[in-house]
Amino acid sequence: MRKAVSSWDEAAFRAVATRHWPGADRVLPRLSRSADRGLLWFGIAAGAAVLGGRPARRAALRGAASLALASATVNTIGKRSVRRERPLLDVVPLVRRLARQPITTSFPSGHSASAAAFATGVALENPGWGLALAPLAASVCFSRVYTGVHYPGDVLIGAALGAGAAFAVRGLVPTRRQLAPPARPQADAPALTEGKGLVVVANPGSGQRLTERPDVVEPLRSALPRAEFLTVGTRPDASGPSLEEALEEAADRARELGGALGVLGGDGTVNAAAAVARRHGLPLAVLPGGTRNHFAYDLGIETLGDACRAVECGEAVAVDMVRIRGGMERDERWFLNTFSVGAYPELVRIRERWASRIGAWPAGILAAVHVLRTGRPITVEINGRRRRVWTVFAGNCTYRGLGAAPVRRHDLADGVLDVRIVSAGRLARTRLLAAALTGGIRSTPLLSTARLRRLRVGGLHPGAHFAYDGETAPVPGGLTLEKENEALVVYRVPTGL
Repeated sequence: MRKAVSSWDEAAFRAVATRHWPGADRVLPRLSRSADRGLLWFGIAAGAAVLGGRPARRAALRGAASLALASATVNTIGKRSVRRERPLLDVVPLVRRLARQPITTSFPSGHSASAAAFATGVALENPGWGLALAPLAASVCFSRVYTGVHYPGDVLIGAALGAGAAFAVRGLVPTRRQLAPPARPQADAPALTEGKGLVVVANPGSGQRLTERPDVVEPLRSALPRAEFLTVGTRPDASGPSLEEALEEAADRARELGGALGVLGGDGTVNAAAAVARRHGLPLAVLPGGTRNHFAYDLGIETLGDACRAVECGEAVAVDMVRIRGGMERDERWFLNTFSVGAYPELVRIRERWASRIGAWPAGILAAVHVLRTGRPITVEINGRRRRVWTVFAGNCTYRGLGAAPVRRHDLADGVLDVRIVSAGRLARTRLLAAALTGGIRSTPLLSTARLRRLRVGGLHPGAHFAYDGETAPVPGGLTLEKENEALVVYRVPTGL
């Protein structure tokens, strides 16, 4: 049996070598070299991480982890277990051969394992992106036979090992599709077929995404042809109502239609829409269109397609909101995600100033470095206790992840404020910088946490600012944060989709 398989393998290798493949001589050898040491795949992963959103970064990370596991398996076990010699190159045309021939054994193909692992890992996170990568991965696999460095059997087994590595990674770190949806209070909301009854306010000035893709409303018009849209004016000379005017007009129209208020924008725009939807008693449809879209992601809505399916299916949940009260009754705001005083509000102000020039992510890093290099701790009263701190963070519901910059929430209606305080002290600056760069720091004596329903913040110096949902505002004396349970009804991705 082994001899028969070997004969087939050699015959298939010879058939590929002796056949003329139009145009392949210039492409496949270069493609094969580009995949050396996984450089092609790591380059794609890096590009997706920098240019894409959170779903792209997650798919890139899963693909890279799958590749790393496949490469380690092939090089430590595969090649040492079966020491198969490389094919003879006498039948391979000179133009196809690699300038630098590999010196390791032939079985299995490491390049094929890496290609299959990366493409399969991405596909497990996002089937559409994986399908797009499949032709490239298959071409890399075939190039190893075409250039004469592997038998077809080496390639097939290598690809199988790579796919297996991707499934092994999924077993250790489940994809979002594998995780059961979190238990949240179900709420009534109308199913708006083709968007009938949905009135959407689109904010082209939200974050960076809409300004880069001003036509983003057009796909929505196609997906929800019966929805109505209002576009916000972004400059004094621009046509269109202000955000506040547009939201009020849209809410009135949605109530008239018996439908829902929709919002296309980032977290700051969603924040404003949530307050209006709550006041008018309307369900809110969140259409991710900003730079970060934290609230939409915590609802399971990562793309406009997710939001459209949620609206048409009519599945909704009730979520908490937090009221921010100042010294006077009119000093009232709401937040859905986070509140902070100290270093972070200044970071937000500087980031927004630079984001239009260099992009949101680089601006965030540079702003963090600038603030931590020039900033100083602040003195603040927290529930009547005076403390010296770098930052005070309060999240609407419990965030997962350690440190002062948590990652995301599992439950948006748990009834608590997630309070985290970084006190001034030894190495506090360094630890806060680590949090800004990595997204979280491990628990240290400088970091204190609490779960509260009410938080009082006062004693701040004149001119101090606070940040909420990516926006900043001056502190009007003292501030009180109070939870309002299940204050807002929002659409979410239907279970099982």
